[in-house]
Amino acid sequence: MKQWLPSLAWLYRRPGRRKRKAFKASPPVILSGGFACLILLGTLLLKIPGATEQPITWLESLFTATSAVTVTGLVVVDTGATYSVFGLTVLAVLIQAGGLGFMTFAVLAAMSLGGHVGLQHQLMAKEAMHQTSLANIGRTAKAVVSLALTVEAVAVVGLTLTWWSDKGFMDALSEAIFYAISAFNSAGFVLSPNGLVDYASSIPVNLIVSILFVIGGLGFSVITNIAEKRRWHDFSVYTRAILIATVIINVLSVAIIWLLEMNNPATFANLSIGDQAMAAWFQATTPRSAGFNTVDTGAMTEATAVFTLLLMLIGGGSMSTAGGIKLGTFIVLLVATYAFLRRREHVTLLNRTVPQEIVMKALAVTLVTLTLMFLGIFLLMILNPLPFIDITFEVLSASATVGLSRGITAEITAASQVILVFLMFAGRVGPLTLAYFLATPRKRHIRFPETDIQVG
Repeated sequence: MKQWLPSLAWLYRRPGRRKRKAFKASPPVILSGGFACLILLGTLLLKIPGATEQPITWLESLFTATSAVTVTGLVVVDTGATYSVFGLTVLAVLIQAGGLGFMTFAVLAAMSLGGHVGLQHQLMAKEAMHQTSLANIGRTAKAVVSLALTVEAVAVVGLTLTWWSDKGFMDALSEAIFYAISAFNSAGFVLSPNGLVDYASSIPVNLIVSILFVIGGLGFSVITNIAEKRRWHDFSVYTRAILIATVIINVLSVAIIWLLEMNNPATFANLSIGDQAMAAWFQATTPRSAGFNTVDTGAMTEATAVFTLLLMLIGGGSMSTAGGIKLGTFIVLLVATYAFLRRREHVTLLNRTVPQEIVMKALAVTLVTLTLMFLGIFLLMILNPLPFIDITFEVLSASATVGLSRGITAEITAASQVILVFLMFAGRVGPLTLAYFLATPRKRHIRFPETDIQVG
């Protein structure tokens, strides 16, 4: 009898020893799923009868929630007239959560509960926050939230004081809070169907709103690097490159848009020289991050619209509230092209060599983004009998999560709006997940013989 005991014990222990392989979702899946869940929650909350002054469809609710979470700003209904105080509060929360990033809140939540952030999730947060060190994640997450709340609080005070005499204290305060959140997170949501056209001559509104989305569009890594180092020569190469490129692009954009629109009676022609300069500044800086406008975007010349397409494609800095391919990607493409034309062996930027992996990553991000944009334009041209420039503008605005429109968002078909929902989601989450895949390459031990391919 005793000789069977070991066998019975082995049979008893055997099931326990079989460990089921735990399902581990990849970081891109978690990131995408987090944004998707936030969009779904926002859709449900905005569909509650108390969230709107008038009934809206499920598609309108989904479109608005997606636009808020992806901080795009495209709308199919009048935001101020459609949503109640509760609905606007939901929108503000969605914008804040989407702008600061799902991973930032996830890391902070884990830290606040005393939990330990696992290595896999640390790597995911590292890629989401564009950090080179895992030790910086917690500090960066806190800095992101602190910076956002501080800048928004200062903006709320300024806007409240500006609007107090005209709107009363409570209305001025509530609108100031909404616009501060919308501007800093580069969302572009407004409470008037005319956007900020009514404030085209208001210096405080123009300056406060534009400074908010410029700061948000620079990127948190740039802002924290400036705050820590404070001296130009101590800044990182990336920070210096972003600041130089931002100044150059903004100056050129102001001059170009001013020249293109100065004689347009529907935009700049009837404004004073000072107001023209202010409008040119605003319209030159908003396409790379936010979706605000102080003149009628649809009334701009087609030349200005085409130039705006380029600005929307470029976007803002990495780890920012802006969209597009990102300014850093654009800079890498420029210096790589310059190196090739000068027959240089290495790509350099500010006397530093740019690794080949970074160049390949920039090419991949740009190609994927352009492919999505082309497919969107192609499908919307099939579904809508509208001018090519209007369709192209709408698609790039959605894909780059900008939010500017030439007035066709509510006019296009329901299928087209669903496509824009996908483009907004892909524009916000896609580059982030793609960056993760490209940052964790699989090494191949096989090297094939080289060959010549004709290019150009």
